[in-house]
Amino acid sequence: MHLISSSLNHALRVPLAAEIHSRPFLQLDAPELITHLAVYSNDQPGKDVSNMQAQHATLAALCTHFGVTGPSSEAKYFYYDFGRFRLKWECHTEFATFTFAEHPGAPLPLAQAFESMPLEQLPQQWLAGLKGKLMVAAHVVLERAVEPADTYMQGLSRVFEGNTLVGSGVLQGGELWTDFTIQSDGFSRFIIRDAGMRSQQSGRLVQRVLEIETYRMFALLGLPYAMQAAPSLNAIENELATLAAAMVETDNARGDDGASEQALLDRITRLAARIEKLSLDNSYRFSASKAYMGLVRARIDELREVRIEGIPTVGEFMDRRLTPAMSTCEAMASRQEAMAQRIANTNDLLRTRVGIVQELQNRQILQSMNERAAQQLRLQQAVEGLSVAAISYYVIGLFSYTGKAAKVMGLPVNPEILVGALVPFVAAGVWLGLRRMHRKLHVH
Repeated sequence: MHLISSSLNHALRVPLAAEIHSRPFLQLDAPELITHLAVYSNDQPGKDVSNMQAQHATLAALCTHFGVTGPSSEAKYFYYDFGRFRLKWECHTEFATFTFAEHPGAPLPLAQAFESMPLEQLPQQWLAGLKGKLMVAAHVVLERAVEPADTYMQGLSRVFEGNTLVGSGVLQGGELWTDFTIQSDGFSRFIIRDAGMRSQQSGRLVQRVLEIETYRMFALLGLPYAMQAAPSLNAIENELATLAAAMVETDNARGDDGASEQALLDRITRLAARIEKLSLDNSYRFSASKAYMGLVRARIDELREVRIEGIPTVGEFMDRRLTPAMSTCEAMASRQEAMAQRIANTNDLLRTRVGIVQELQNRQILQSMNERAAQQLRLQQAVEGLSVAAISYYVIGLFSYTGKAAKVMGLPVNPEILVGALVPFVAAGVWLGLRRMHRKLHVH
């Protein structure tokens, strides 16, 4: 037999392979009493490290009380049999769950069973340390079915304090009864009856039911965010409508210098900052609620419910009570995204208008520059004409002095005739010289 050396493995192969086995369900056999607690971290979203540290500290305090060594700081799952009860601890992204199971030995009446939960075995000081952190608290009674469901449910009204009962046949051999309501003792209650379930089905069923309760509560965490976001979105929407109306009324054709567009651009920029902050505050919670709702639906599907006549199923109850809240969160998230897109579109339109105004202003500046250049050219041409006359005057003056000097020296020269004859030649030569010089300058 050939063995694979550990050096051949990818660094993540072993931990990834172990991940699917990291959260096994409890091995339960009726009768069982279960207390389930979900401890929520109040840290900001994304701070997983601090959440794990806080949850490990809570677990370590419980283990220390019973003289038990807790798990390592990297562990996300812990199981231990304390003798009087068994504990399964799981650390999730936002919360950790403590599931305590106790075997009572003999079946107990329901009223007595819910008063004899493993919670009684826990230290009060440790429970006090959970103040403000408890998101889910549930009691589960797992018992064997000894009478028909129709007869059994007649005595459940006292257990669930007269609330609307939810129940169904599950997993082709089990029954689930609850009302998804926090009772007077601060716990929600679930009754699971084993009416012929196979081995290990009880543990899987209890885990699914507790996950439905836990994920349901964490899915609903998005609803307060949605309710708080509604007024802010209304205010932003109204301001955006006012700004759009101001854009329509603005008329740059009347000589507006673009100051109004700059003011509108400042307003739309502030609106964009507000919607961005709102998205940062809410997007994580909305995404988490959507993910939790998907898990709730998946766990309900895994129950494979069969209707008990006259009683709503868990799936029906969630569709009627939980789905509207999740639809509100999804609608608010969609509205938030749509508002951000509308603001971005308005911003682009306004920047385009500002750009057009700036282009018109630049065009006017270029036209003014062209006019000044033409004026400068005409002035330059006039100056060139004067330059030709001035240079010709001085050159002819030099020839005049030369002619006069020659006459004084006795040469047969008439200075006036000489100067008069040279004027057109000198002027033409000066003009041609300046033209040639200009051509050379333009070429270079």
